[in-house]
Amino acid sequence: MFYDIYLIYLVSGIILIPCLFLSVWASTKVHSAFAKYNRMPTSTDWTGSDTARMLLEKNGIWDVSVVRGKGNLTDNYNPRASLITLSESTYDSSSVAAVAVCAHEVGHVVQRQNGYIPYKLRGALVPLTNIGTMLAFPLVILGVILEWTLAASTIGNVIVFIGVCLYGLSTLFCLVTLPVELNASRRAKAMLADTGILVTKEERKAASKVLTAAAMTYVAALVTSLLYFLRFLLYVFLLTGRKRNN
Repeated sequence: MFYDIYLIYLVSGIILIPCLFLSVWASTKVHSAFAKYNRMPTSTDWTGSDTARMLLEKNGIWDVSVVRGKGNLTDNYNPRASLITLSESTYDSSSVAAVAVCAHEVGHVVQRQNGYIPYKLRGALVPLTNIGTMLAFPLVILGVILEWTLAASTIGNVIVFIGVCLYGLSTLFCLVTLPVELNASRRAKAMLADTGILVTKEERKAASKVLTAAAMTYVAALVTSLLYFLRFLLYVFLLTGRKRNN
């Protein structure tokens, strides 16, 4: 059995190597795109923080604050605190890259305001995914032990199934996150064009490249999460299958 487990982890590890390269490529792509277009100033000279505040006002949102944060590309929207935190690289920058990133965060605020279903679903999945990550492995191990006990095989199967479902929540979360991020980027592009913050075709094209590069990181996260889930399934099937074969 231990040889089979080792073989599964070896094969799955080899399969995950392309995912590692995909993740590195996606991260490099977004940083490269941001660095390139962070040197392109907007014609309107709007900073990232000014852009975020103006777009919030344009959408009739008055209860969300925009504050300065730390780091590079650590921009985020916290719905519980009603706060958009902009990184040092975007807050005072008037580059096309900076305003694109800031508009993206406002896109999330608009999603919440409009009741965008994938956004609401992602929010609901956050606590469930955190719980699932902690309980998945212990439940599967407990279920396998009970399954190996003849008197409790049915209960063991149920517990294993629950453990697998809990582990799969992380993949489901990545799956739901992808359309949320893509939609926020589409909203950002539309808002920047409609408000006239990005005037020229070159500026809008540059902003699109920054946002597209950022979206690739979520594609990489989804692919990696899916393969990890498949590896987990193989491991579970191996443990439960040994009992049935004996």
